[in-house]
Parts: sequence; C-alpha cells; structure tokens
Amino acid sequence: MDNSSGVGVLDKAATVLSALEAGPATLAQLVGATGLARPTAHRLAVALEHHRLVARDMQGRFVLGPRLAELSSAAGEDRLLAAAGPVLGALRDHTNESAQLFRRQGDQRICVAAAERPMGLRDTIPVGSSLTMLAGSAAQILLAWEEPDRLHRGLQGARFNATALSAVRRRGWAQSVGEREPGVASVSAPVRGPSGRVVAAVSISGPIERLSRQPGRLHAATVVAGANKLTEVLRRAHQASQG
Repeated sequence: MDNSSGVGVLDKAATVLSALEAGPATLAQLVGATGLARPTAHRLAVALEHHRLVARDMQGRFVLGPRLAELSSAAGEDRLLAAAGPVLGALRDHTNESAQLFRRQGDQRICVAAAERPMGLRDTIPVGSSLTMLAGSAAQILLAWEEPDRLHRGLQGARFNATALSAVRRRGWAQSVGEREPGVASVSAPVRGPSGRVVAAVSISGPIERLSRQPGRLHAATVVAGANKLTEVLRRAHQASQG
C-alpha cells in the first residue's frame, strides 16, 4: 500500500513521528528506522522540535513532543464543552456563585462555557470573553503545571509568583482575591486530559463580600469535584476512542 500523500516533506515528517512512537531515538537510530539521509532526518527532527511535536529527553535523544498531547486533548474539546453545561450549572447552584470554564489560548484565557447566577450581584464573564493570563485563579491553574520554561515566561508581569504556583500544585486548586478585578474573588481547579496535562480550568467567581478573603476555604472542595467530573469525561471519551 502506498502511504505517500504526494507532499514529500510532510510524508518524511510523518515517518519521523512514526519512528518515535516506538520510543526515544538518537539521530543514528532515527536514520536507521526511517531510511532518511542523516542531514534530512536531523533537519526534520529539529524543525518538528521547534513546533514542539518532537522534544529531547535527558540523554538528548529525540522523543515525541508535548504538542501531540495538546492536540489529542483538543480533539476531545467538543465532549468537554457538552459536559461542561451541567457541571457548571450544578456548581453555580451549590455555591450560589457564577461558574466558568476557561481554556488557554496563547497569552490569553478564553471563557468557553459559563453558568451565571440568575439574580443578585454577579461577576458576569460572557462566553467568548478573553481575559489575561497574568491575574486570577484560572490563570494560575492554566500556568501552574506548564513546563518550566513556559512557566517562567508566563510569570513575567504576573500578579502571582512561582511560590504561589507551587502552592497551587501542592493543594490542587487556586484562589484569587481582587487580583484580576477589585472586589472580585474566585476559586479554580484543573481539568486534565487523558495524558494528565491540564487542558482547562473550572472556576467560580463573585464579590469578596460573599466569597470572603479565603474563598478556597468555602468552595475549593466543590470546585475540585466539578473539575474532576470533567476530567473523568475526557478520560472515558479517550478510552472509548481506543476501542
């Protein structure tokens, strides 16, 4: 069977990725597995590394990169959004605060789903809103588990620091009080894809007068439980896709 697509460089890049599916490989091993000329194999592997489709392990060998896991997680996004409505609604009803689901997009975080309080003072964040990655508990969640170099870059100009993100990783949730907007507090927890990577953040937000200056004490357990439900949805969807 001819596996050629007619686009030579793409076919060769796919050959490199397929070879790395078997595990880490030195350049010599990559050449042997793909049949490509050494300069071609090296050029393609380095180009794929630039796009994070390939990475290096501690021994400098080529391995499949983190971007593949991100793309795999994104493939389950529709399932995530379908499940988000009921989970956010239950979260709103249990906490009596607005609930949101955020995904990172470059240097911003996007509200992709929300459940608003029907009455009273609200911290309204419409679906589609683009918010900063430099402040707020959802931003902390979406940055805390990033690779060290991306985490370091993300902290530049942020209202939180590395120590705060270390605490977020340890306890599994984040809180903010007047960090993104004066008078507003929030609590967030991570949604993880099948690979374990954080792909979204579930949040509740509202006025400090209701949430207090320690909103995590009031609602962290509930927010974490909601995020875990969505993580389970993605895990089951992945298992189903594997047959």
